[in-house]
This record gives sequence, C-alpha cells and structure tokens, in this order.
Amino acid sequence: MNTKSSIFLIASIMTVFSIMMIPNGISAETNQNVITVTPINEKISLQETVTTMNIPQDNKLPWGVVKGSAFDYVEGFPVIIQIYKGEDPIHFSQVDVNGDGSYEYKFRIKSLDSNTGEFVNVFEGDYTVKIFRVIPNTNELA
Repeated sequence: MNTKSSIFLIASIMTVFSIMMIPNGISAETNQNVITVTPINEKISLQETVTTMNIPQDNKLPWGVVKGSAFDYVEGFPVIIQIYKGEDPIHFSQVDVNGDGSYEYKFRIKSLDSNTGEFVNVFEGDYTVKIFRVIPNTNELA
C-alpha cells in the first residue's frame, strides 16, 4: 500500500471518545459505546467508537452537534465522523482536533424547503454514529 493510500485509510477511520448531541430530545447513548483499537504501526493506533443517536420527529432545533474531548490523541490527524441509518451511509465528515483535544461538528437536521417555505426533517429516528481518531500506542507491538 502506498503512502497516499495509507494516509487516506488512516484519515477515513479515526476515532474519538465521546459524542453528544444538542439537547431537546436529541440524544446519543454514550453509556453503550463500543470502542475498538486497531494498531496501525509501532507508534499509532486507530480507535473507533460506535454509538447510537436518536432524533425525534417533533424536534424543533435545526442543528445537531457531534462533539467530544480526547485526552489522548495524535496531533495532525483529524476526527472522522460517519452517520448511518441502519446499514446505509447518511453523512460523513472530517473535523480538526483543537490543541486541548476537543472537537465539534455541527450538521443540519432540519432544512427549509424553498418551494413551500416549511421546515423539513433531514435527520429523523435512530442512527449509528462511528467516530474515528488516531491515538498513540501505549503498549509495545509484538
């Protein structure tokens, strides 16, 4: 695998610790996260966090937010956020990690229909959210 492919692979599968959504009924079940760590090389690993998100039909807010804070991260690697409805990919994003390890990504969950002038739900119901980040290895690889 060439360097460009390796960097793309790493960038497309990075993880983060937590996910939170804007209040008012939009929630992510952070107590049921599934976290997987996969070594990339002797210095870094890929951490994937999988959680759920629910956006109710009667939601009034136009924005959702995925945000978190990582105490352990590798500088220079963004966080990748993937949102799925069932097995179908719905929305992917890449955000930079701040110097303190935090990140935040806002996305529209309601949109204005220019033909009718009414708001329509872009996101509604249950979703799986996968968050990827690169972390330093804490153990020596065998």
